[in-house]
Order: sequence, then structure tokens, then C-alpha cells
Amino acid sequence: MFGKGSQRAELMVELERLRQRVSEVESLRARERRFDTLTGVLSAHGFRVCLADEVTRSRRYQRLLSLAVVGIDDFAAIEASHGFAAGDELVSRLAERLVAGTLAHDLVGRTAAAEFAVLLPETAPLQAQEDLERLLLDLEGVRAGPVSATGISIGVAGLTANRGAEALVDAARRACADGQHAGGGRVMVADAQPAVDIPRGDPEHSDAIEALAATLTERDRYTGEHSAAVIEMSAAVARNLGLRDAEVDWIRSAALLHDIGKVAIPDEILHKPGPLSDAEWVLMKQHPVIGERILRALPGMGVVARIVRHEHERWDGTGYPDRLAGEQIPLGSRIILAADTYHAITSDRPYRTARSHADAIDELSQGSGSQFDPAVTAALIGHLYGRRQAGVVSV
Repeated sequence: MFGKGSQRAELMVELERLRQRVSEVESLRARERRFDTLTGVLSAHGFRVCLADEVTRSRRYQRLLSLAVVGIDDFAAIEASHGFAAGDELVSRLAERLVAGTLAHDLVGRTAAAEFAVLLPETAPLQAQEDLERLLLDLEGVRAGPVSATGISIGVAGLTANRGAEALVDAARRACADGQHAGGGRVMVADAQPAVDIPRGDPEHSDAIEALAATLTERDRYTGEHSAAVIEMSAAVARNLGLRDAEVDWIRSAALLHDIGKVAIPDEILHKPGPLSDAEWVLMKQHPVIGERILRALPGMGVVARIVRHEHERWDGTGYPDRLAGEQIPLGSRIILAADTYHAITSDRPYRTARSHADAIDELSQGSGSQFDPAVTAALIGHLYGRRQAGVVSV
């Protein structure tokens, strides 16, 4: 009898252990259904449940409610160029920034592979747009493995009497899609603009870039011609490093406008035939920040503006304006710095004559690992060597 009782007790203990395990598995499955396993934010299902509750609550108490859809521009191209692991890392990093950049009572969910939704209680759509435009600057700077810059588009919609939960999401998605079709990198509000199919490569956007470039050339002929040479080298290095087409386009635009901030520098400093004084250098070093400010005024130019701001950062962290180091510096900025330096060395300036191709290559090589990114330096030297072999670059 004692033996049978002992066995029964052991069976009861084992049964209880199995019940606990089943309960744990069910809890885990319920959590996985409510939360996204990659990012930890609400899953699409979990977000829909919370959205329905919040819509009901907002209507009952007549409170404001906005919803934002955050889309990663060209995500398929990112995965094709850098792999699924890089795509997952990018999604995860963006989720972290979204949670950190929104209020505690806001809700963030992952609603598709390259899409997040943010529920913003007590917030009107235009106020949400203003807040999200500030957050967009931070999201564009997210790095994930080999992905050095990311275009983000955001669509915002507000709850109305005839717009339920599903229609709210649909309106925000349409606004996000409008932003992506217009070139990406912007926040669009549903109902604030006509729902038209905006062609990619918005003519007004291109005209604004050309106007800025013409203004720069008119102010300083050397700076304009210098930018044209830097564009060619920067785009070639970007392609050689395997960057996707969108990244190459951003870098080309940044190379064209990397000196746009010099329009605010007085002529006596810009054209001074001798070395600048300490006070003059302080003023001259403001031109990347001024350039960023000018470009931020153009919708969709956030990534380009960030590249321009950091074009004078050094690999070792002793550059300006923010003393970023290594891979903290946008890759486009690192590329333009090296190309900019090469062309500056091999060009005549008011305070010195041009030096040789060999001198420029030697300076790039000596600065690799301190002033310049070693990988960028190698790619640029390789590109220049190829052009020299073809008879394009002279010694």
C-alpha cells in the first residue's frame, strides 16, 4: 500500500508540473499573439485590439485621437542589398526609437513587415504631424549593420464621426503612401492634401535642389564647380561600396549641396587669400549646420540634410560640428569628405596652387584611419586609379 501511495503522489506531482507547463505555453502563445516577437511592440493583432478600445473610448468621451503609420522607404531594396538579417535589425532599431520618441500613453505596434502604427490619444492630426516631424529626424539616423541611412515616410489621420478604426488605419496608410510616392522622407496628413498619385521625383523638389545649386554657383564659382566634381567621385564610391540606388541618390544630392551653408559666410572670409583667423574659423565651421538648416526646410531632404551636417566629421572623432567618430558618422558624409579633400588638393585656390594627383593620394592614404574611413579611402583610391588608367585623371 505504501508503494502504491508513493506512486500516486509522484503522479500527482508530475500532473501538476505538466499543468503548469501547459499554462506557461498558453501564456507565451497569448503574449506572442499580442506582442511582436522581433521588436517587443504590439503585434498587428494586439494593436487592432487596442485601437478598437481607444476608438470606443475617444468617441464616448469626445476626445481627440490620431493614428500614424510609419513606413520604411524601399525596404525590399534594403533586404535585397543587405540581407534579411540587416532588415530585421533595422526594424528592431526603429521600434526602439519609436518607443523612446513617443509619450508613455502612446501605443506602438508593428502592423506589417516594414510598417509600424502609432496611436496618439488626445492629439489632433496637425499636432501629431509637428511632433512626428521632429521624431522623423531621429528615425532617419538609425543605423543597422550595413544600413547607414534610412528613408522614413509617415502618414497621419485623425478620428472623425464617419471614420472608424479600419478607415482610420486606411487613411493613415494612404497618406504614408502619398509621402513615399513623392520621394519619401516626410510626414503627410490625410485630408490635408488632395489624394493624388504624386509622381516619384517631384518636379518641385528637383527645382528646389537646382535653385539652391545655382545660388551656390552664383555666389562662388569655385564652390559650384567643385561640387560637380565631388558628385561624380562620391556616387562612384557609393556604388563601389554596394549601396542601393536610393542611398546613391541621397549622396549625389548631398555632394551637390554639401557647401550650401557657405551662402551665409561673408565674402571676405569665403574669398580670403590667406589663412583664416581663429574667429573666422569659428564662423566658417558653422556652414555645415547652416546647410542642414536650409535643407531641412525642403520636404523629403532629411537624410540629405543629415549627410551635409556631418561632412566635416573625422573618423577619429576630432571633426566638427558634433565630434562624431567612426560609424557614428553617416556613410555619405564619410564618402563626401574623402572626395571633397581630393578635389580641394588638386584644385587652385586663392591662397595656394593646385597640388598633384600623387600628392592627393598620399594625403588620403596618410589620413586613412584618422581623418578618413579606411574602407571609403580604399574605394576612392581604387576609383581614381581606374580613371587614371583610362586617361581621365592626370598626375
